[in-house]
Amino acid sequence: MCAALLISCDDNMVFEQNQEIDGAVWSWDEPVRFQFQVSDTVSRHNFYINLRNGNDYPYSNMFLFVTLNFPNGKKSVDTVECFLADQAGRWYGTGMGNMHDNRFLYKQNKQFPLAGNYRIEIHQAMRQDDLPDIHDVGFRLSRGQ
Repeated sequence: MCAALLISCDDNMVFEQNQEIDGAVWSWDEPVRFQFQVSDTVSRHNFYINLRNGNDYPYSNMFLFVTLNFPNGKKSVDTVECFLADQAGRWYGTGMGNMHDNRFLYKQNKQFPLAGNYRIEIHQAMRQDDLPDIHDVGFRLSRGQ
């Protein structure tokens, strides 16, 4: 997989990175990983998952397993459902042509318990081993309220 850094003018953004999925087919055994440094254990933060899909993605949603690895070796694992289309099949998100960009709030106003290096791993958790027309998966961390 190839990583690309997305730069934004948002003052609240702490970290954002998106990874291109090889061949736009996301396999269950190829997690997307992001590593980031935390020094602020006082402020609250929002965690987001970025997904870019095409019109040929066969489902209206996507289940993900999201693992947050802490600097002390502990980890937390969550199952997250992201809705990509409405019941009529109209895609959510922004984009042009057949590409659709979505940002999903995963955790809101959370404090980091420790300073240090954190790692996020995102696995697709659908019943289909290889998901077609998934182009990018990303993680964004921003300051909360």
